Amino acid sequence: MDLSHTVKKSQDGLGRDITTDNCNNPIIRHKFTADPTAIVYRDTLYLYTGRDEAPEDQAKYVMNEWLCFSSQDLCTWTEHTNILKPVDFTWASGDAYASKVIQHEKKFLWYVAVTHRTIPGKAIGVAVSDNPDGPFTDAIGAALITNDMIGASPDSKDNLDPTVIIDDDGFGHMYWGNSQCYYARVKKSMTELDGPIHKIDLPGFTEGANIHRRNQWYYLSYGYGFPEKVAYVMSRKPEGPWEFKGILNEIPGNCMTNRPCMIEFKGRWYFIYHNGALPTGGSHRRSVCMDYLYYNEDDTIKRIIMTSEGVKAL
Repeated sequence: MDLSHTVKKSQDGLGRDITTDNCNNPIIRHKFTADPTAIVYRDTLYLYTGRDEAPEDQAKYVMNEWLCFSSQDLCTWTEHTNILKPVDFTWASGDAYASKVIQHEKKFLWYVAVTHRTIPGKAIGVAVSDNPDGPFTDAIGAALITNDMIGASPDSKDNLDPTVIIDDDGFGHMYWGNSQCYYARVKKSMTELDGPIHKIDLPGFTEGANIHRRNQWYYLSYGYGFPEKVAYVMSRKPEGPWEFKGILNEIPGNCMTNRPCMIEFKGRWYFIYHNGALPTGGSHRRSVCMDYLYYNEDDTIKRIIMTSEGVKAL
């Protein structure tokens, strides 16, 4: 694996943070990372990812933990250790799939997709912390969404890749799915659904939903087709109706999947995604990247240009 970045502070076995310098894509090089989500808190960007641990010759996802990195300049990244694992949910058996972190009042909530221990299929849980770099613990002691709630078959993987946004009225809105996109309103506690689960029919929807807001527009982006590009829809309301706006980025290099994250940081917008660009990388050994995101005058999004140079240090 490419370790060409500079290790400024090594881990000493006591779980202390590691700081690395890297201003090119992929932005994290000492571990395989995937499925990015991010928040901004106190002038710092916190990046959360899954960790790909599959052997080089194995075409199967092996994901046993989520990771957290933070940066104030988008070049120097600090890794925060021992953040969250699927087995931290007593009702889950494993699989650290795509997730979403939000800040809610004085808490930080982490919505994750895992395999349920007793209910067949994938499930969505929520963890909570007082700090953006954890540690996180199970917020409700049970799954928030399970296969039986959406009428899915026992072996279904429908409950993948949750994404959440809090509206001006304090209620949350959650989107997720695999082949079918689902939507549900969330109570102000952000740990309980507020009404029925609905289906959203989106062109080419595969997985990897992500919701963000700008200028009173809601943008729902997602993995489109397979191998996955990223497409998006727009709406004035979090519950829709949604208007399809087209493709945002093409199939990422050496990788069949795509999971976007859009975030504003220090006055600029960024597009975070993953590819298989590291040596020995691929669809099951992915790496998170970051490039610039630009809007048109009508608030639609310009096509994303994926680069090896990435973004400049702030």
